[in-house]
Amino acid sequence: MEPKRVLFVNSESLPYVPESTAAKVGRFLPQGIQESGKEIRSFMPKYGCINERRNQLHEVIRLSGMNIVVNDLDRPLIIKVASISAARMQVYFIDNEDYFHRKFIYTDADGNFFEDNDERAVFFARGVLETVKKLRWKPDIIHCSGWISHLLPLYLKKSYSEDPIFTESKLVLSLYNEITDQRFPADMESKILMRGVQKKDMDLLTPPNGINLAKLAVKYSDAVILGAPDIAPELNEYVETCSLPVLQYIDVDAPESDYIAQYNKFYDKIINGDAD
Repeated sequence: MEPKRVLFVNSESLPYVPESTAAKVGRFLPQGIQESGKEIRSFMPKYGCINERRNQLHEVIRLSGMNIVVNDLDRPLIIKVASISAARMQVYFIDNEDYFHRKFIYTDADGNFFEDNDERAVFFARGVLETVKKLRWKPDIIHCSGWISHLLPLYLKKSYSEDPIFTESKLVLSLYNEITDQRFPADMESKILMRGVQKKDMDLLTPPNGINLAKLAVKYSDAVILGAPDIAPELNEYVETCSLPVLQYIDVDAPESDYIAQYNKFYDKIINGDAD
């Protein structure tokens, strides 16, 4: 039997960004899942603060070169890759000069949320899906972590569901307590639109803010993992109304944490269709 495949779509991962719970999970979960016998691919944005020379990133020419239209403009998609030799694992990076060459991740030097963060999320989600298509690598599980991945569930279920690469993919969403109060531009919905996605599919984005973006991601997911102990009550309530399989919060920093084994077991239940 062929090994199951897990695609990780992370907002953060060590050692490329400062340490956080999401960055720690982004680094060690893919390694642990690979060591359990599954195949993995791991993606994240190529933020401008990532030192390409120190981390030995290089462009993957065969995967780069396509354009993604965002807000009526063609944006070149550049794919880079780096190896984490200790883990025998590669990380793919979604890059674009307009979106990911600034020195800060989500906010400017004064702490202001970037005005084009909605476009960056569109570009990242579609860039990952298009690159996986090019790799011809069929994932059984797609695990999205972090708000910048929150449009991928919508695109997967509405625009890519009939693509043979993704027809059997199940979407697992990790929720963290992040950007709940941040507002996106009023015209965010129009930037998200593409073949298969209609305005009615985004009715939850009223108003377009962080917590409603998270709800939209939940709506188009197959299962949810609570990645933080303090998920906003409004979001928790929405998760409950969706009647999805939920893996409750596990402290990944606890000395004897078995979160990797628990996540792996959860994947297997989702793949086999027997999750609670």
